[in-house]
Amino acid sequence: MTITTRSITANGLTFAIDECGEGADIALCLHGFPESRKSWRHQLPLLAAHGWHAVAPDLRGYGGSSRPKRQGDYHIDHLVADTAAIFDALGARRRLLIAHDWGALIAWIFALRDTQPLDGLVIMNVPHPAVFRRTLKTLWSQKRKSWYVAFFQIPKLPELLLGARGAEGIGKAFTDSAVNKANFPPEIIAHYRSNASQPGALTAMVNYYRANFPDILEEPVRVISTPTLMVWGEQDVAIDVANTEGYGPLVNDFTLVRLPEASHWVQQDAPEAVNAALKDWLERLPPPR
Repeated sequence: MTITTRSITANGLTFAIDECGEGADIALCLHGFPESRKSWRHQLPLLAAHGWHAVAPDLRGYGGSSRPKRQGDYHIDHLVADTAAIFDALGARRRLLIAHDWGALIAWIFALRDTQPLDGLVIMNVPHPAVFRRTLKTLWSQKRKSWYVAFFQIPKLPELLLGARGAEGIGKAFTDSAVNKANFPPEIIAHYRSNASQPGALTAMVNYYRANFPDILEEPVRVISTPTLMVWGEQDVAIDVANTEGYGPLVNDFTLVRLPEASHWVQQDAPEAVNAALKDWLERLPPPR
């Protein structure tokens, strides 16, 4: 199936979207840092083949989407509102939320707040805020892996370092830690570097961390009843695999798939394995309400 690109207006902003399929059963795919809508290039056709109108936007501040200038514009309240508004702009009748990294934090909180009814939730390589809060307090390995969150609080320096030499550091974030490096071809790395090199883009991307940490981990907990799939690349250099544990009291219907030969960039690093897990779970998803 063909992936097409267009722009839509939602929550007062313009969002560039890649989409595949059609209709009002929306599978909305949210990317993370420092990615873009292109990170879902392997999943959109699969979702469309299963009857979903699959949509991957550039989040606010990224790629072809609007880039607000203030740090506070990247607070989680705005990010959750964007997600709801995109569902509405697409005329969603059913809602499947699929998310990775920062997108996954947005998705967890979207579900915790019961922002809109969800038919399914798919999370990749970011834990529930309550689980992350626990591991940051109790695991030295997670504290060590999360050093960059503190680094990103420093004004201007992260942008200078990541943006040097045509955002070389952004490219290396993928190639240095990926397990299956052939799945990150030069044109994809060039795309991410080009996005990060746009005026103001790196500040917008880093502002997700500045506007939200550590308060985002204090989100009030309610039990999530939405059927939830977690797919986890075990060779994640940023988030310890211990963050896949302890979901019984938090999510009623929880499925975990761990992939030993995948990195943090799981849906790009191991697309066949991710798609197989997604396909199996979709086929077991309860019918529409």
